[in-house]
Amino acid sequence: MGEAKRRKTTLKEKYGQETRILPWVPITKSQAELFVAWTTRGAWIGIGIMVAAWVTIRFIGPAFGWWQVVS
Repeated sequence: MGEAKRRKTTLKEKYGQETRILPWVPITKSQAELFVAWTTRGAWIGIGIMVAAWVTIRFIGPAFGWWQVVS
């Protein structure tokens, strides 16, 4: 008997429903996926802010005479 069939016969009506990733951690699979989605979005926002700051420091500030970039 395959692993999926064994699991299906063991879990019966609970098969395919929300389960916890680790039994002792109160985080379900959907909560973990939501966490990954939010942190991925936050990472991209952080990258965008970093690029905007770099462009401002390197090009916009010196173009308006706010400061000089010393090499």
